[in-house]
Amino acid sequence: MKKWLTVLALLLVFGALAACGNSNSASSGADSKEKKELTIGATSGPYSDMVNKAIKPLLEKKGYKVKVVEFSDYIQPNLALANGDLDANLFQHKIYMENFAKEHNLDLSEVIVVPTAPMGIYSNKFKSLDDVADGSEIAIPNDPTNLARALLILQDHGLIQLDPSANPLTVSEKDVKENVKHLQFKPIEAGQLPRTVEGVDLAAVPGNFALAAKMDLTSALALENMPDDYRNRIVVNTKDLNEPFVKDIKEAVESKEFEAVIDKEFQGFGKPKWMLERQN
Repeated sequence: MKKWLTVLALLLVFGALAACGNSNSASSGADSKEKKELTIGATSGPYSDMVNKAIKPLLEKKGYKVKVVEFSDYIQPNLALANGDLDANLFQHKIYMENFAKEHNLDLSEVIVVPTAPMGIYSNKFKSLDDVADGSEIAIPNDPTNLARALLILQDHGLIQLDPSANPLTVSEKDVKENVKHLQFKPIEAGQLPRTVEGVDLAAVPGNFALAAKMDLTSALALENMPDDYRNRIVVNTKDLNEPFVKDIKEAVESKEFEAVIDKEFQGFGKPKWMLERQN
C-alpha cells in the first residue's frame, strides 16, 4: 500500500510540474508576441501628413496595421501617449518634450529626429534682407522658445547682435546688444504670426504655422539654421524604448524611401544632422 501511495504522490508531483511548465510556456509565448497594431499621434498638418505619407506605408510593409490620430493642440498627444492610447507621437522638439514630461511627471523618450519645417522671416515689402529699411517693424513670437529662434535668425543674417553670454535657447529682446537696422520688435502669439505678414514690414513665422496658413516655405527671405534640439522627433514611453515596434519605426525613418518622400512632398523642411551626415 505504501508503495502505491509513493507512486501516486510522484505522479501528482510530475503532473503539477508539467502543468506549471505548460503554463509558463503559454505565458512566455503571449509575452513574446510582437505588437503589430500601432496608433501614432501627430498634430494636424505637415506632421500627420509625414506619418501618413512617409512612415505609415513603410511600417505596413513590415506587417504593421497603423492608425494615425490627429491632434489640434500640443497637450493631448503626450497625455494620450502616457495613458496608452498612443504607441508613439510626432509633433514636438526636445525642449518641449523634456519640460512637458517634467511638469506632468511623465517618462518620455525620443526615438529619432525628423525633418522639420523651419521658422522663416517673411515680408511682402522687401525682396531680401539687404533691402530692409532702417526702423522696420518685425512681428516676432511672444513665447520664449520661438522668440529665441527668431532672434538667432536675425543674428545669423547680421541684423542684430546678441549678448555672447546669453543662453542661445532662451535669448530675448533684452539680450540684443546691437540693432543694426533699429528694428522695432512686435511680440505676437505664434499662431497669429502668418496674419501679420500683410500688416508689418517683416514677420518671423514658425514653419508649422506658415504651412497651416498655406505659406510657401521657400518664399521666406531667410530660413533658420535650426539646431536639432528644435527639430521635431518621434517620441514613445520610455518603457517601450527597446520594443521591436520602436526599432521598426526608427528603421523606417532612417530608410532611403522615407527621405525620398521628404524630398518630394516636404520641400523646405530642414533635415536633421544624422540625415545630412549620411549624404556627405
